[in-house]
Amino acid sequence: MHQGSNIMSMDFHPSHYALLLVGSANGEITLWDLIVRQRLASKPFKVWDMQSCSLQFQASMVKDTPIAVTRVAWSPDGNFVGVAFSKHLVHLYSFPGPNELRQHLELDAHAGGVNDLAFAHPNKQLCLVTCGDDKLIKVWDLTGKKVFNFEGHEAPVYSICPHHKENIQFIFSTDIDGKIKAWLYDNMGSRVDYDAPGRWCTTMLYSADGSRLFSCGTSKEGESFLVEWNESEGAIRRRYSGFGKKSVAGVAQFDTTQNHFLAVGEDSRIKFWDMDDTSMLTSIEADGGLPAVPRLRFSKDGKLLAVTTADNGFKILANNAGLRSLRAVENPPFEALRSPIESTAVKASVASGVPSVSPVNLKVERSSPARPSPILNGVDAMNRSLEKPRGAEDAIEKSKPWRLTEILEPNDCRLVSLPDSTDSSSKVVRLLYTNSGVGILALGSNGIQKLWKWARNEQNPTGKATASAVPQHWQPNSGLLMTNDVSGVNLEEAFPCIALSKNDSYVMSAAGGKVSLFNMMTFKVMTTFMSPPPASTFLAFHPQDNNIIAIGMEDSTIHIYNVRVDEVKSKLKGHQKRITGLAFSTSLNVLVSSGADAHLCIWSIDSWEKRKSVAIQVPPGKTQTGETRVQFHSDQIRLLVVHETQLAIYDVSKMECIRQWKPHDGIQAPLSYATYSCNSQLIYATFCDGSIGVFDADTLRLRCRIAPSTYLPQSVSQPVYPLVVASHPQEPNQVAIGLTDGTVRVLEPVESEGKWGSSPPVDNGIMNGRTTSSSTTSNHTPDQLQR
Repeated sequence: MHQGSNIMSMDFHPSHYALLLVGSANGEITLWDLIVRQRLASKPFKVWDMQSCSLQFQASMVKDTPIAVTRVAWSPDGNFVGVAFSKHLVHLYSFPGPNELRQHLELDAHAGGVNDLAFAHPNKQLCLVTCGDDKLIKVWDLTGKKVFNFEGHEAPVYSICPHHKENIQFIFSTDIDGKIKAWLYDNMGSRVDYDAPGRWCTTMLYSADGSRLFSCGTSKEGESFLVEWNESEGAIRRRYSGFGKKSVAGVAQFDTTQNHFLAVGEDSRIKFWDMDDTSMLTSIEADGGLPAVPRLRFSKDGKLLAVTTADNGFKILANNAGLRSLRAVENPPFEALRSPIESTAVKASVASGVPSVSPVNLKVERSSPARPSPILNGVDAMNRSLEKPRGAEDAIEKSKPWRLTEILEPNDCRLVSLPDSTDSSSKVVRLLYTNSGVGILALGSNGIQKLWKWARNEQNPTGKATASAVPQHWQPNSGLLMTNDVSGVNLEEAFPCIALSKNDSYVMSAAGGKVSLFNMMTFKVMTTFMSPPPASTFLAFHPQDNNIIAIGMEDSTIHIYNVRVDEVKSKLKGHQKRITGLAFSTSLNVLVSSGADAHLCIWSIDSWEKRKSVAIQVPPGKTQTGETRVQFHSDQIRLLVVHETQLAIYDVSKMECIRQWKPHDGIQAPLSYATYSCNSQLIYATFCDGSIGVFDADTLRLRCRIAPSTYLPQSVSQPVYPLVVASHPQEPNQVAIGLTDGTVRVLEPVESEGKWGSSPPVDNGIMNGRTTSSSTTSNHTPDQLQR
């Protein structure tokens, strides 16, 4: 990413790991969304209230010398942004999300430069800690009142490191003469006084769990030092080796991650150490272009690493998990297909696995949660998944007699029930994982939303949702509940709906009343809109603009609504009954809607004109009514259609049903819900008898059946079954279910298996069993079926 000015400081949001805050030498701060690779907000430097600033600062401004950012930092809750500048000032912004920074507080904090800034919680109160050229450390509350003033350094204070151990709150600080001091929040002066290696500019950081203290600094002669401290004794525990020749390029920058690794920017490289080994683990050039002393910052989960470049920009490096979470792949050109959908069929057939001589050139939205897989060496990974076994393990399995995997007992899988979720008066009617994968959000039939988050600890080092650890029922300190407007609503007749922004900053939902937009960190209602009648029944964010929402209505219309200007831009009419599903495809440039009339409609994203309407193939004797859900495969061409009578896969480029499964044999009950796994290789389906089916997504063959006895206690007196199912955004074998008794449960295969059963066999290219209806088969030539 190109910032345009030398980057001085970076910091990742504490929970939304794809949000990066950047501060520059020209005084500008920028908030980047790394998923869409765009600036969400940018604030050039300006003085908010010159009259309230000191005369010394006003005089310095007359000289017209540039003011640079020295430090940017998120508050621990992600609600505030602190910015320190090279002259006097500190700015504090509030972050209501998703792309707004609001002026909150301006401080004329120090005489001279403000060299560092951090947030702390003395006396359980969020405060701002600053240090500067005036040799002082100051603590401010969020109203701008100075709470503490620490004196004792004999040189400008270079850095600060607030921390706490049990109930003791303290601050480590370093000055440009290499003196390290520690302060309690009182007026008793410094508690320790010792020297940093190199006796010059040094930064101190704790490991993520707060158990280990490290420092990295440089001497005036250009020699760099990385050490671990025994903080209680003021002695060095370890000295890490591997630094290059002496340099006068600047002070080495460092960061820690995952309680395991250290990284230092030096010699135009990034160098890594294992915390328990003094020898350098490895070093990388990051494809070159780094300055002599690059600045760097890890995301809080350790999956991403931002590093500055010599051309006034930054690069993002990622481990495998980070790549999955960002979908950081190179895609075909971002180019719209504006021709009618029938004319795109040939182009789309390449991405759907049907042979074609025409090249494919699909419009792709980088931030979409369902996007085409990377094209490697000119071969589409989706095509490979259709044409070849998924791996050697599957090949071995194919040689064995195949049996459907049955999960019958709690010990047959990993299972966790989310705390405080049981509420027999409120069913779980909508269920979502957060896009970061660290939490689960459930909407009850009473209109109240609950959020659970997993903690990062030894039992769960990734901090991601897992069936191996119990999460926390999360609420803000205010005790607020995320409660929808239900005034005058008959909840038994309402159709609650929910949608989550891509950066997890806010959630939109309704339960028969107005649509409410909630801040996910504070649970506060940011705005309400779309007062009924008609009531909203389904919500979907436009994949390219979070301010545009498709809202399905009870009167069968779809409203394309712009939140920013509070205006309905288009009203789409094509269904006969209420809207039950909406799904965008940026590849085909369409919106697909489904209704309680068992029809699908295709709409152009550009003009919002209806391109086509088809009725789903309901079995004879069944009326064309009921909930119909739609979800795109990650190739953005195939569409999963879920109705109580069936699962079906449609090729949207031709709007043809290419595969269908109807309840039979071991499962006769109606379907209640279904969803793709994150990699679109599995489909999780729930049934009204309590069964959960795991299907092979390409063939619609059942590969595993999970019986209700697995997750329901024997003491359950009345029928309980899953109304909704959600799949983890990065772990394809993890699934969450929301039950009619208000309970939410997370399931994973046992670790020894690692997955839900094996792929059913294929005989002569045609599926074994009743997975394709006769009416569907007639739409394809034997040659197509063979492929």
